[in-house]
Amino acid sequence: MACDIANGRVEPCKDSIGGLDAIYFVNFGIDSSDVTYTSGTDEISAVTGVTSLYKYELKGTNSFEQTITSSRENGTTFFEQVLSVELKKQDLATTKTVKLLSYGRPHIVVKNRAGQFKIGGLLRGMDLTAGTISDGVAMGDFNGYKLTFTGMENVPANFLDCTTEAELATLFDDATIVVS
Repeated sequence: MACDIANGRVEPCKDSIGGLDAIYFVNFGIDSSDVTYTSGTDEISAVTGVTSLYKYELKGTNSFEQTITSSRENGTTFFEQVLSVELKKQDLATTKTVKLLSYGRPHIVVKNRAGQFKIGGLLRGMDLTAGTISDGVAMGDFNGYKLTFTGMENVPANFLDCTTEAELATLFDDATIVVS
């Protein structure tokens, strides 16, 4: 049967860390025919047709959560992917980009602090579903953007077969990584 499991899992060492280092926006348009998987896995080894990845460095309170929803009655399972980020300090260019992100549904590559890359919204994109642009009240208050992106996919966010930003660019058809 196609849904039978094939692996067990031993208790891992306590050497993992949480949090995110960076996200990379990819304009919507990846199709399943653009994606190549590492043989026998759900790990992605290549994505064609992408020219640019737009990098946003992260510090502080940022998260990527995936919720599994499965219904025996309906015979359905899907994975809700939620990315919450805080981008400090407002500027004209970022405000314009936030506006464009709210109109679109980008694919989002997430790099966690363990150096792993995953892609959220692989086939359906991720919508900017909530956010604030805040000036704060007191001098020490948060000034910037708090954004929440939500996606729904058939599978959890796929790991990408890369460990460095250079390998990430190569995996995405030698795409340019745009920082500013």
